[in-house]
Amino acid sequence: MGIELQLNKSRVPVKVWTRDIDAEALQQLLNVASLPIVHGHVAAMPDVHAGIGATVGSVIPTRGAIIPAAVGVDIGCGMNAVRTSLRADQLPDNLRPLRMAIEAAVPVGFNQHEASRMRGSALQRQGRVLSDRLDVVVGKHPGLMKMQRRFTETWLCQIGTLGGGNHFIELCLDEADRVWIMLHSGSRGIGNVMGRYFIAAAQKDMRRHQVNLPDRDLAYFSEGSTLFDDYVEALEWAQDYAMLNRNRMLAAVVEAMRPGLPPFQLEDEAINCHHNYVARENHFGASLYITRKGAISAQEGQLGVIPGSMGACSFIVRGLGNAQSFCSCSHGAGRRMSRSAAKRRFSRFDLEAQTLGVECRKDGGVVDEIPGAYKDIDEVMNNQRDLVEVVHTLKQVLCVKG
Repeated sequence: MGIELQLNKSRVPVKVWTRDIDAEALQQLLNVASLPIVHGHVAAMPDVHAGIGATVGSVIPTRGAIIPAAVGVDIGCGMNAVRTSLRADQLPDNLRPLRMAIEAAVPVGFNQHEASRMRGSALQRQGRVLSDRLDVVVGKHPGLMKMQRRFTETWLCQIGTLGGGNHFIELCLDEADRVWIMLHSGSRGIGNVMGRYFIAAAQKDMRRHQVNLPDRDLAYFSEGSTLFDDYVEALEWAQDYAMLNRNRMLAAVVEAMRPGLPPFQLEDEAINCHHNYVARENHFGASLYITRKGAISAQEGQLGVIPGSMGACSFIVRGLGNAQSFCSCSHGAGRRMSRSAAKRRFSRFDLEAQTLGVECRKDGGVVDEIPGAYKDIDEVMNNQRDLVEVVHTLKQVLCVKG
């Protein structure tokens, strides 16, 4: 497959890798493509769906500017996956105790580590560099402190925590029945605070300069301004924090698994990739800021992780370096319906049926994450055969949700 749609109704074209796209998402893509800062074209991945301002599943190349709402509020959200030496026949028949052990080791939902256990810990020492960098950001923008109670303590207590929504920890089997650990999370509460703060600052700045936008959520900072520099500093901090968060979670999951399983090792280097972030890259002879909002980098030979839903397959992929997608691919299956629509349409009995064979929560609190609320991951993968090649196909046997 390849580019399925090319829209030429804005200042620059929009190239879309699917025909499964709703009207709202199409309009958001056209809005982004109308901005004077966008260079070349906008690329939309096959998991594309409507977001806030910018479309989830889009790759936005800009010259001399960044759109904070296109990055979103879960800055640095992404995936981590690693293969273990375990095989399927070494897992217990009843995986519930293993799920309980993981949930005891990794706080989920609104839970976090106790502050008393974090002070003086190795993790606090590891986070000292992050702490110093954060002090610089907050020193310039003390308003950040007003947006979250116990701001300076919360970010430390949330290192190595999952959060809620579509974040998860899974044990999966590949095509050779080898066991993988895979998880999905981001920059937690502090990334949300930074995202909201700078989105509001960009909107205020646009009003001050009387810049007309097709959507107020597409407000941007221009290179050379103090706000641009400050946002990039905060953005890079949150992206590094998200990476550390996933690394610490992975370590905690491994340790939680060891008592109940035969001795094992981690066999492959962990793949740790963002899918809500900004990177400075060169494309088509230009130095650009590439915002991947629900998309991962797929440079030629680069490994990545594309998860399905909590009842579908996921994939370890190798990038093909397709220039038209700005060397990107989808970040997952992509939602077919909103969380509220999923709750109206499905029940916990539907959830039980659609997650048959997976050890996971099957209560009403996670119905909005039911597989039926997502696009068909096999169709998504088929639509991006020119962007990535599949290295491993994973199927979860255990899933932890917040």
